[in-house]
Amino acid sequence: MLDKLITTHDLSDAELLRFFSEPQEEAPLFAAADAVRREYYGDEVYMRGLIEFTNICKNDCYYCGIRRSNSHAVRYRLTDAEILACCDEGYDLGYRTFVLQGGEDGFFTDDKICAIVSAIKAAHPDCAVTLSIGEKSRESYQAYYDAGARRYLLRHETADPVHYRKLHPAEMSLENRKRCLFDLKAIGYQVGSGFMIGSPYQTPETLLSDIRFLQALCPAMIGVGPYITHRETPFAEMPPGELHFSLRIVALLRLMFPKALIPATTAFASLHAEGRELALRAGANVVMPNLSPVTVRKHYDLYENKVCLGDEAAHCRGCMERRIASAGYRAVVAVGDSLV
Repeated sequence: MLDKLITTHDLSDAELLRFFSEPQEEAPLFAAADAVRREYYGDEVYMRGLIEFTNICKNDCYYCGIRRSNSHAVRYRLTDAEILACCDEGYDLGYRTFVLQGGEDGFFTDDKICAIVSAIKAAHPDCAVTLSIGEKSRESYQAYYDAGARRYLLRHETADPVHYRKLHPAEMSLENRKRCLFDLKAIGYQVGSGFMIGSPYQTPETLLSDIRFLQALCPAMIGVGPYITHRETPFAEMPPGELHFSLRIVALLRLMFPKALIPATTAFASLHAEGRELALRAGANVVMPNLSPVTVRKHYDLYENKVCLGDEAAHCRGCMERRIASAGYRAVVAVGDSLV
């Protein structure tokens, strides 16, 4: 199966279901994934500066710690000046990509988002601006693009409609999430999608749907990570995703999508002390050190036991560079476009 995957970058439905259901030899799988990432991206690991600018969200997703029904969440919004200050600090540290991530917060209208993006591009025209702010209309996405945003991250979370209903309230729809992703691609964004690994009620069949959806979408970036529970959600008693299975999914994605950017997500580091390094060795090639003010980081708690909550931005970059080097790779702060 591995030889076929390396040769064709694909597997049949039956082979994928077997991959998801049966134990896999990790050493040859990870070595193959690493060889493919080195073929396309060398030893470079792209570092993006992450700014979590609001934890207010209108949605009530059953797995998320900042869901609107979490009355214990300490809510915050960064001001425009604070967001720009984060970018200025990140620029001085060498970052050339800024990722603005937040809940679906109605305070940040299209005009406000466009003004923020325009201000970042005016101050740092050699930088890329990535948005991760949820489901919007095509007109909104076009406005952000016209303001200077060129990347958009929107994980589909599950491509199976029955599974989707088990993770989300009735007012949300998988059809709209998919519409958003294809609108973003049509406009010209470098689009990132992905899913949680080990989310409640996930099965080999739902994972197969995820892979086939990603093949249809052909995203520039694929963000996956182990599901981690949060005590203030309906899934508080559900077990987290399993580390080694999650790493095997990263390797599979690298082999099936050799040109995609694949982040070593914070969830890996939250599940294991060397989780990011393990994900890099399994084929990931992006990390997102946090530029958010230390005072608010602990409040952007999508899940519990999130790491790097108390690190200043400079320390976060230095720590990340050392971790990348220890894994056998080279940290790069350039814009770093996807090859897709």
